[in-house]
Amino acid sequence: MRGKARRCGTLGGAAILALICSGAGLPPPLAAPGPSPQPWGPSSTVDANPPRAGASAALLGVSQQTQARTVAKALEAYATSLKRAEARRLAAVKTWKLRRAPLRAPAPPADKPEVTSERGHLSGAGLPPVLVRVPTDEKVVFLTIDDGAEKDPDLLRMLNDLRIPWSGFLSDHVARDDYGYFREAHRQGAGVHNHSISHPELPALSYREQREEICEQQDILEEEIGERPTLFRPPYGAYDRDTLRAAASCGVRAVPLWAEEAFPDRIEWGREDRKFHPGDIILTHFRGEAEWDGSMTDMVRRVLDTATRQGFAVARLEDYL
Repeated sequence: MRGKARRCGTLGGAAILALICSGAGLPPPLAAPGPSPQPWGPSSTVDANPPRAGASAALLGVSQQTQARTVAKALEAYATSLKRAEARRLAAVKTWKLRRAPLRAPAPPADKPEVTSERGHLSGAGLPPVLVRVPTDEKVVFLTIDDGAEKDPDLLRMLNDLRIPWSGFLSDHVARDDYGYFREAHRQGAGVHNHSISHPELPALSYREQREEICEQQDILEEEIGERPTLFRPPYGAYDRDTLRAAASCGVRAVPLWAEEAFPDRIEWGREDRKFHPGDIILTHFRGEAEWDGSMTDMVRRVLDTATRQGFAVARLEDYL
């Protein structure tokens, strides 16, 4: 659309729209030096009565005005759709009883940051990096939800209404009874990734057993969701070098752990300052009121209100990893 506006003579999009709105219209384009262009019209022979040069310029000016009006209408329609979407989001803030509207995440980076294992975590050639935060200076955090036991439809409605990105890490033994729930989440934009088949403590297993836990879940999620995961989170955050070797062998590119864990009634902080830091990965679980003192929507409300108060937006993990 912007390209079309720039091609209208020598005027930029803003100048075109300003002229149209002022009622002045558009001037005919300046004629390029050199031979005059062939007149418009279906003719394979010399026209006995060719149009005057001024007529060609007038026709071209009308075409420019029509094109510019088309651009202006499209921009107006786009602006209207944005206003309506924002009105729906603000209505959702009231519906879900947030204290303030969540901050909008900045545009994704043009190039994903280079990621290496953080200090204290295993690393090596060919092994996926292990991290608790994404390397970024942007005031963004990332919401991740583990296992897949609780399948609360209100959670999907809330996150979709508020346009909050999130990523799920699924274990087959609790997710398999309703992969349709997670297909819907993925359709709405959620990332769906690997959390093993049966949620074991992986370092207690042999390399072959670990590879079965990880790679078979890769295959299941590719079949169920339609996309092969690139991220893996080991159960309990426990891993060894065999875990990373096994994950790498079936397409895992990174192993995101977490900096904070969220519950409906509290956030367990990983640092003494009890604050989010740029790029922090937040862990929570698919749980309900039977296990928690609250619901999954209560948990999301706490995360969003806390992040907003501290000046952070929730961003999409897959845009960075």
